[in-house]
Amino acid sequence: MATMVLAAPKIMCSRRRKPCWTGTPEIYFSKSIDNSRLIKVADPKRKREIGLLLCALCCLFLITMTYAWQHFSAIEYGYRIEALKSQRDNLVELNRTLRLEESSLRDPGRIDALARQMGLQSPQAGQVMPLDSSTPDASGPVMARATAVSVISAQ
Repeated sequence: MATMVLAAPKIMCSRRRKPCWTGTPEIYFSKSIDNSRLIKVADPKRKREIGLLLCALCCLFLITMTYAWQHFSAIEYGYRIEALKSQRDNLVELNRTLRLEESSLRDPGRIDALARQMGLQSPQAGQVMPLDSSTPDASGPVMARATAVSVISAQ
């Protein structure tokens, strides 16, 4: 056993020890290379591959841009539709207000009160001619009427 104990430290010593000299040193010299006289040879296979890749990328780009254009158009049309709906609602409300105002202005009691304030008298029997409340359609045919002309003397 004593021999094994003594042998183990010798192995450890030999593993720790490294040689000082590893061999001849290598020296590198930089050399400038002149490639100006070289001519690049065109590779038709590589050129075809690059052309196919370029075509594939162009197709992908066109498909993507078409999708984006349609998407943004749909969004823009949605905004336009909402704006037009809002404008239509405003116009419907304005139309309702104007019809209400028109009906209040056509009130016969109001017209009679304003006429009396201006000093006008009530109409006699036969002087009143009712107006048509419905407006005739401009695109439809119109019937001609002949009415008698009445002359009122200013005496």
